[in-house]
Amino acid sequence: MTEIDASEHGSGRRRRPGTLKTVGLILAAALVLGAAAAGWAAYRHLDGNITSVDIDTALGDDRPARTVNAPVPYGAASPAPLPAGSLNILVLGSDSRGGTENRELGGGDSTGARSDTAMVVHVDAGRRSATIVSIPRDTLVTRPSCPLPSGGSTSKAHGVMFNTAYSVGGPVCAVKTVESITGVRMDHYVEVDFSGFAKLVNALGGVTVTTTEDIDDEDSHLTLAAGVHHLDGVQALALARTRHGIGDGSDLGRIGLQQTLVKALLEQIASTDLFTSPTRLYEVADAATRSLTTDTRLDSLSELTELARSLKGLSAAQVTTVMMPVRPAPSDPNRVVARNPEAGDLWKSLRRP
Repeated sequence: MTEIDASEHGSGRRRRPGTLKTVGLILAAALVLGAAAAGWAAYRHLDGNITSVDIDTALGDDRPARTVNAPVPYGAASPAPLPAGSLNILVLGSDSRGGTENRELGGGDSTGARSDTAMVVHVDAGRRSATIVSIPRDTLVTRPSCPLPSGGSTSKAHGVMFNTAYSVGGPVCAVKTVESITGVRMDHYVEVDFSGFAKLVNALGGVTVTTTEDIDDEDSHLTLAAGVHHLDGVQALALARTRHGIGDGSDLGRIGLQQTLVKALLEQIASTDLFTSPTRLYEVADAATRSLTTDTRLDSLSELTELARSLKGLSAAQVTTVMMPVRPAPSDPNRVVARNPEAGDLWKSLRRP
């Protein structure tokens, strides 16, 4: 994977520690999920926690073509190999999937959910290198017409914020909008909600982060002095949502905090020996699966575990984290637009196997 410079308004390339855990919290958790399902009852419970959306059927053929990967040969006497082709996954953090817990944590109501975090995870063919691209929610885009679960479709809209796609059309419209602006086919979709994220952090025993500047954000209800802090689930969620208490108060600053938090969570997972405590292992797996909405081809423990096992060869040195290159929007200094040709070059690089 060719490294592309990040936007001048955002953070640059960062390396993340660990092996599989470098891909992201949810993909890392898949290994835990598989191990936690030692009993059939536990397996069925955890498997049933996962919510799914049939994005492939909803979008049909009106989307970029799948990347064609060369087949991996294996002998007749050998077991079938794990998937090894390139892969693109849209990971969204939603501020609500409805319910009292999400509202108490600051999410919208069941009709007002938004996507506060959006990352395209691209894994190269061979699954030994990867690029994670953050898309600022304040990016102005052309939102395509999207099918609605109740029938009909949304209207095409020009110059609207990227995160409105999820607001008006849910996961299906979020995927279609990402594919429209990138030209990259999303093989999978993963969504994490507010309360599930907080519970997962608590199940892991909290997370330790280092902040480089004071944070005082009335909207996220977080006040932290610069330095090292051990956060519980509610505090970690507040850190992920903070934008007004740092830097210029834009979404670009929040992306930097989210990257710091994900790195800290991965380190926490790596340093926690969950396998010595079946009870704690189950608590982590239960919290993780309860927080997930996926596409229908990734909505079971067996599918999540197969994905995780296929990524075991991915090393930290081969993972690149960037933000989509952006510049201030001519129509609104509080919004951004894709900065080309850099953004186009980045997406083009992800379309290769």
